[in-house]
Amino acid sequence: MHERSQSASAQSALAQPSLAQPSFELGPDAPGVILAPRLAQFAAVARLEHITRAAEELGMPQPTLSRAIARLEAELGVALLARQGRAVRLTRAGRLLLDAVERALAELDRGAAAMLAETDPASGRVAFGFLHTMGTDAVPALLRGFRADHPGVRFQLVQDYVAAMLERLRAGELDLCLVSPIPSEPELTARQLDEQQLYLAVPADHRLAVRRRIRLAEAAEEPFVAVEYGYGLRTITDEFCAQAGFTPRIAFEGEDTETLRGLVAAGLGVALLPPGLVPRPGVVELAVTAPRTRRAIGLAWVTGRPLPPPAEAFRDFVLARRGRLLDHG
Repeated sequence: MHERSQSASAQSALAQPSLAQPSFELGPDAPGVILAPRLAQFAAVARLEHITRAAEELGMPQPTLSRAIARLEAELGVALLARQGRAVRLTRAGRLLLDAVERALAELDRGAAAMLAETDPASGRVAFGFLHTMGTDAVPALLRGFRADHPGVRFQLVQDYVAAMLERLRAGELDLCLVSPIPSEPELTARQLDEQQLYLAVPADHRLAVRRRIRLAEAAEEPFVAVEYGYGLRTITDEFCAQAGFTPRIAFEGEDTETLRGLVAAGLGVALLPPGLVPRPGVVELAVTAPRTRRAIGLAWVTGRPLPPPAEAFRDFVLARRGRLLDHG
């Protein structure tokens, strides 16, 4: 049961692009830095072979464009254009540069189009991370409600353990995360949305299965099944057991709560779990009276980092469901 980073592509979304290392150097004397402000100007003159018409197309005075091209040639130390009256012709060096310039401008156009598509309020993308235990009901309900008014917005959905999701949030790979426990670090902003009760799941033939309620300390000697370290539910389980005065003896570790429920049904241990969607044969859920085993669930994003419009709209929608996150009707 050990595949930790499970990026769920229940997505109608584009994959997160990888950030390739730039193939050029930045610096005041680097050719790319010198050329960049005047690439489109040079391309316009080269295509039209006429400075006046190029100036009109660019919406700038002809003398300003002439000076810009002259400065470019002076900085490069190469003649790019051969003047023939009012017309111009590319030199061999100019043709070499134009090929590279047109490829660069086309790539910039593609990048700008992708950027605008990604952030379009009506059809952009939201990169959303959430707990595995929220993926069966709470998150689908949120997405259904949001898409009713925003049918074109796309989602990249990522399920992972809390520490990994928060790291991806800080790195900019995710816009928003639905997590528990709620982080308190200053670089992240988090808002509590709801609380969820956790039950002690025991095998149906267990000595405690005849009970409806239990103090967690009464299970101190029982073997536990739990999610692995790094998952929020494991942190919370350990904290509640510590409040009850014991350290749980972990017999099995996993990543999925339904798998843990199956281990409980097989008589391999007890577990502190959120309620199942449907009753699991062979498992009895006991309410815990002490300590108060409820976990806070919240939404987190990076403090001070502007969200793309579709992600901002989704954040506002989710925050408006505060206190109703677990209502799925």
